[in-house]
Amino acid sequence: MTHSRCASYYTASIHQESDHPRLEGDVTVDVAIVGGGFTGVASAVELAERGYRVAIIEANKVGWGASGRNGGQVTGSLSGEAAMRKQMRRTLGQAADDFVWNLRWRGQRIIRERVEKYGIACDLKLGHLQAAWKPSHMAALQADFEACQARDMGEYVELLDARQVRDVIRTELYHGGLLNRYNLHLHPLNLCLGEARVAESLGARIFEDSPVVRIDHGPSPAVITSNGSVHAERVLLAGNAYHRLERRRLGGRLFPASLGIVTTAPLGGLAEAINPHDLAVYDCRFVLDYYRLTADGRLLFGGGANYSGKDSPDIAAELRPRLEATFPQLAGTQIDYAWQGMAGIVVNRIPMLGQLSDNVYYAQGYSGHGVATSHIVGEIMAKAIAGHLEEFDTFAACRHVKVPFGDALGNPLLAVGMWYYQLLERWR
Repeated sequence: MTHSRCASYYTASIHQESDHPRLEGDVTVDVAIVGGGFTGVASAVELAERGYRVAIIEANKVGWGASGRNGGQVTGSLSGEAAMRKQMRRTLGQAADDFVWNLRWRGQRIIRERVEKYGIACDLKLGHLQAAWKPSHMAALQADFEACQARDMGEYVELLDARQVRDVIRTELYHGGLLNRYNLHLHPLNLCLGEARVAESLGARIFEDSPVVRIDHGPSPAVITSNGSVHAERVLLAGNAYHRLERRRLGGRLFPASLGIVTTAPLGGLAEAINPHDLAVYDCRFVLDYYRLTADGRLLFGGGANYSGKDSPDIAAELRPRLEATFPQLAGTQIDYAWQGMAGIVVNRIPMLGQLSDNVYYAQGYSGHGVATSHIVGEIMAKAIAGHLEEFDTFAACRHVKVPFGDALGNPLLAVGMWYYQLLERWR
């Protein structure tokens, strides 16, 4: 059974809705991609640019899942950065530090260049603030600032004290922050839909309303739906938290977390009053708040996470107190939209790239940092399918925890882990 889009601000402001056929009959391509979110469409663009015949098979609509529901921030934060460096030293040695550092800036470059090259209208803007919720958070921001200075990124960043932060974001909450002019924010659903149109213009075929029921492995693998099949030389599973395929191999490694967002009515002059530099913002907590202004002057505000794997009953009621604590001047402001989406959380926070068989690949698990990371992964997967495996192998060699009875026990254990880290954070 397929589902319509959620009632979000993004859905209400689509520039051009997708309208792709259901898969009917048999189709043959070079690469079949299961999932029409960012990983799927970004990989399709990369592959189509290289001359491959590509088909995307999507259960609902392009950008239906987390790719069309997230906060729209494209930042250089990697959720599993420390774990990534540690594990990748086993294969890359000291070069792992440079590899991971460059990952932090690669997604922004890919998106910015693609938007410019193909004229994708997605409200792309520059500028981001990572804000210190507590004085103790400033040490990490200072270290990041110094790393940028040492690695030729100094022109893009500025370390702000509490007074300077209040000049750029009109709230009393923060004790300082790192202003980053390289990071982006945008309308993610319009970006995803725009990239899908780019892939189609390059020859890719896209099928919506076509849930995949199984993958046939073998020398010539096939993606099977109830109404047809796509035969390909390579298959890429790109469904993240929303697909339930290949549970024997992939089960117990990735767990859904529900992330909620609200969007106010247009704020008029208040928009510039609270955010005069039109920055995207998130704070330094393990479970953080994040927000930005939309193109039409609304505040889009997200926060917290529900690690039960189920949606919260009333996300607007949960987020309004946090929104008003951040900006008391918005007390009582009308909330026009409230929605939720499922992020794919990996225990060690390292994106999961691998193979289920010689010709069937998977890519998933961005742990809340999917806009930038999915575009990096799209480039890496396209290179791997084209025979350039170095970066893919680096990720594939990373070890991931498989939770016993994971689909039943994973989310409760994840919730306990999040509670533990939040408790530790109180004492930082």
